[in-house]
Amino acid sequence: MTTADIDAKLVMALRTATGLGFGDCRKALLETGADLGKAEALLRERLKGKMDTRSDRAAGEGCIAIVTDGAKAAILEVRSETDFTAKNDEFRALAKELAAKSLAAAAGAISMSAEMTAAIDRLRAKTGENISFARGSRLDGGSFGSYTHHDGKVGVLLQFEGEMPAEISTGVCQHIAAAVPTPMAVDQHGLPADIVEAKRAEAIKEAAESGKPAQIAEKMAEGKVRKFFEETTLLGQKFVKDDKKSVREILPKGVVIKAFVRMRVGG
Repeated sequence: MTTADIDAKLVMALRTATGLGFGDCRKALLETGADLGKAEALLRERLKGKMDTRSDRAAGEGCIAIVTDGAKAAILEVRSETDFTAKNDEFRALAKELAAKSLAAAAGAISMSAEMTAAIDRLRAKTGENISFARGSRLDGGSFGSYTHHDGKVGVLLQFEGEMPAEISTGVCQHIAAAVPTPMAVDQHGLPADIVEAKRAEAIKEAAESGKPAQIAEKMAEGKVRKFFEETTLLGQKFVKDDKKSVREILPKGVVIKAFVRMRVGG
């Protein structure tokens, strides 16, 4: 078989699948007897070797993708080298595809399956960039709300039980995305015990050093710890869209927030 025997439509089909040049595609088809599947596999294997040598290049851009399906949801971060690629529709579609595929796995931290890794490799080959999966989380049970910032670099997944209108669940997600400081937990019971104890010890020490009577000093310490809970927990924080109410106060009766995951690209 010669290059003249290779159908141009077959070459174009391979170009579409791999994003590689006409010459590379025609050569691969020639080597594989014009077998499109084998030619694509050959090119991906060759280019993967080249991409592996680029894996140390910084991938500081990317996007957050969120997918919900009934009582399952996933949020993950995919990285790229350039903002140009991060904003590309195909890159963002890849991130959504990975999130959707992860729904088949168990809840918890997301790990790449062979199928998901292959999807990343295909786009790495097409863009020539060091595209990589950064992290992800799977949640099961209840209902979900979500929010992704318009630039795709910040995303929030909210898990709750009960009936909550979409505008409120989205608003809570937007609060988690924008609040300063970023909430550390849903409520005080979710805060790390060592952080709570350190804050309590600090408050007691400050109260004792104030010179106030023990009873008053104790109340001062309790007040400082309570303020810490209000500032660092989702339910305790003032709602960013109405600072006269806490997030707890804007929730419909019977709604219980179970968990949330906030991701920022590179964060």
